[in-house]
Amino acid sequence: VQLQASGGGLVQAGGSLRLSCTTSGGTFRSYGMGWFRQAPGKEREFVAGITRSGGSTVYPDSVKGRFTISRDNARNTAYLQMTNLKPEDSAVYYCAATMGILELRGDRYDYWGQGTQVTVSS
Repeated sequence: VQLQASGGGLVQAGGSLRLSCTTSGGTFRSYGMGWFRQAPGKEREFVAGITRSGGSTVYPDSVKGRFTISRDNARNTAYLQMTNLKPEDSAVYYCAATMGILELRGDRYDYWGQGTQVTVSS
């Protein structure tokens, strides 16, 4: 399974971005999807997860209420809508696919995309 993340960029604090993760080479609806981020000098952080059907999602407190994960199984694409962005949201964002149901740990994901940079200016 190949994953391609896109949609990153530079945005002012309080702004919004939508990241996309397109997949190929597998059966998209067979995978739970997740988004992670990693800032320089920091550990990778889970930011959102969604089940295969899209019926359940999970977020850490740091982004809850501001980020929304979704998926379109017909388009083999997952999304991360980010609103009210803060400078501390700046990081490289990665999408990942898991054979699990709704996973928060990175080591539970089987496939990873290459990452897209998000920079939030104050």
